[in-house]
Amino acid sequence: MIITRSPLRISLGGGGTDLPSYYRDHEGFLIAAAIDKYVCITLHQTFVEELIVKYSKLERVRSLDELEHPIIREAFRLVGLDGSYLEMTSMADIPSGTGLGSSGSFTTALLKALHTFRRNVLTPAELAEQACHIEIDLLDEPIGKQDQYIAAYGGLTCFEFRRDGTVKASPLNLDAETLYNLEDGLMLFFTGFSRRAGSILNEQDAKTKQRDQGMIDNLHYVKQLGLRSKEALESGDLHQFGRLMHEHWEHKKHRSGGMSNPEIDKWYTVALENGAVGGKLIGAGGGGFLMFYTEDKRRLRHALTTAGMREVRFGFDFGGTQVIT
Repeated sequence: MIITRSPLRISLGGGGTDLPSYYRDHEGFLIAAAIDKYVCITLHQTFVEELIVKYSKLERVRSLDELEHPIIREAFRLVGLDGSYLEMTSMADIPSGTGLGSSGSFTTALLKALHTFRRNVLTPAELAEQACHIEIDLLDEPIGKQDQYIAAYGGLTCFEFRRDGTVKASPLNLDAETLYNLEDGLMLFFTGFSRRAGSILNEQDAKTKQRDQGMIDNLHYVKQLGLRSKEALESGDLHQFGRLMHEHWEHKKHRSGGMSNPEIDKWYTVALENGAVGGKLIGAGGGGFLMFYTEDKRRLRHALTTAGMREVRFGFDFGGTQVIT
């Protein structure tokens, strides 16, 4: 049996500039952090000719053409497996559609399992690019490259998305005390709303392709916020990083009318009134998790749990996508 896992992620600055519609003309930059919440894949051989796939559904097929799950189908094809006599199961710590990059984590974990079965060795960059190829090129999803790359690399990583499609990854240069304080000061709260990222990213992608100046200027500004966040983090100024998160959220809301809603706005206001320096909705928007940086965790936790939110505690992951067994 092969078991692989990929970490989920949070965005620390510059999110949205990793879509091809933006970086092919302007280059993108963002900072992402892998967290210790995972998507796991198990793969093992069976004694039946069918391919058995278990996720939120159960599929038993004799041909990849019959398989409904598009990512699984294309991953098997890319690696050169027909699926005969194999069973694959996926599990996750956090539900999909909550803004933590589960689709990219799922794809990298699946590819890692299939390549391990074939005894292929891939670098994190190769693994991430294959996952991007499946989701962006083959399935035409209006998404960026952040999720696949941070899942493959792990850690706290800066990514530069170049016009030619290549990606440069470099670790965020934090001293040990800043790293500990950042991990301690970040808090995640579930809004209770789930959504597919494509519904909101479609709007951003379409406007960027149409050269909508408002959208392009917004993404230019967010990229600069990412660079300023890098500077604040690497200098150890976490209070400034928190303020930049707030500035990022204010600009992010202008990208789409579906980015927030009155309930999310209410929770965000409660957080700012109870110790949050700044925060934002993680992922494309519309639901999922609100993340805050605070220097008074107890006060913020009490206020938001009293308001009906559920906290998910986490730490950073530095292993990236890996084989567990």
